[in-house]
Amino acid sequence: MTSGALTAAQQTAVQRRTVLVLSLGQVLGGIAFGATVSLGALLAADISGSDALSGLATASVTLGAALCAIPLARLAARLGRRRALTLGNLFALVGIAVVILAASVRVFPLLLVGILLIGAGNAGNLQSRFAATDLAAPQHRGRDLSIVVWSTTIGGVAGPLLLGPGEVVGHAIGMPPQTGSYVFSFVAQCAALVLYLVALRPDPLLAAQRLATQAAAATGTTAVDRPRVARYAIFAIAGSHVVMASVMAMTPVHLSHMAHGAHGAAATPADVSALVGITIALHVGGMYALSPVFGVLADRWGRLRVVLLGQVLLGGALAFAVFTGTEAWGVMVALILLGLGWSAATVAGAALLTEASAPELRTRRQGRSDSLMSLSAAAGSVLAGIVLSNFQYAGLGIAASVLVLAIVVLSPLARTDAR
Repeated sequence: MTSGALTAAQQTAVQRRTVLVLSLGQVLGGIAFGATVSLGALLAADISGSDALSGLATASVTLGAALCAIPLARLAARLGRRRALTLGNLFALVGIAVVILAASVRVFPLLLVGILLIGAGNAGNLQSRFAATDLAAPQHRGRDLSIVVWSTTIGGVAGPLLLGPGEVVGHAIGMPPQTGSYVFSFVAQCAALVLYLVALRPDPLLAAQRLATQAAAATGTTAVDRPRVARYAIFAIAGSHVVMASVMAMTPVHLSHMAHGAHGAAATPADVSALVGITIALHVGGMYALSPVFGVLADRWGRLRVVLLGQVLLGGALAFAVFTGTEAWGVMVALILLGLGWSAATVAGAALLTEASAPELRTRRQGRSDSLMSLSAAAGSVLAGIVLSNFQYAGLGIAASVLVLAIVVLSPLARTDAR
């Protein structure tokens, strides 16, 4: 099956197996992502002694993903998705070890290096959603992509909820405070690495490349390329991700201030961890839980309509952040809507980018999209810390709304989108 042409039945079987393996890998990888999102800003604020620098934690995650997105995409184009994904797992494993070391010796730059490496591993997780489309039938591309995105729900929700148990485990084995849940992350990343090495066969991208070459030779035609639509898809994905990442990055710090303001001296680290853990778990659930719904809608309604639905949800999230951001329930609702909006825009935008690009250009553009998405979010996270310090949570919501408006205004660029 790996050396010759795939029949239609074989392609369907390989695609089902691929989606299953990628989904299991995302469950495992999501644990590390969820823990880093929850703990990164708190660790950065604690070690650096400055809330304004806490945004550098999320910035480092996104910067690491940005730096590795294009190299991993190029590696995938040459050697296949399997090797690119396993290399991402190795980056994450090293990053987790460095974060634990940095927390032990309390060296802020070393902490950022470790988080950056975890972000490099997250570049592999991002690539998984595109890997789900390599062999997918066009009419099911959004669905298959969204199933892999949805699978991150389990690990992404479990990661923040493991903060409490992680602290118990970490204390029992002598780990630094607030790093215990990384034990679970390390084990999960090891399991994901083994899974990809053993089970992701045949490689979906290499098989898809062979099929595209055979089809071109048989028909003498090449696939249609729509660069303007692809550019809009890249912008929509990146802009939606910046909105999500910038608000989400500052929410743990904002909630920490709220907890201390409500309880005064009675507020304990456990109180803060519980509030942050529950809120981020709800947010991550919003990011992934309904992604199959958005995938099916993207297949039936069209990619652009679902991208715009995402902007409506993001706009609602920012409205809650502005008007109810001083209440814990208001922040929770805002973070849930923020996750849902990101999910709709990311699933539909990734499907739009894939189908707007000719096969020989897809992997390259996918890498560029992931890199731009992560670089923009890194810059947004740094600026978010400054905005939060000077204009509070409501000011952050107002600033982020500019990007939502831009994505809506520029949507006519993708009006050629078909179902």
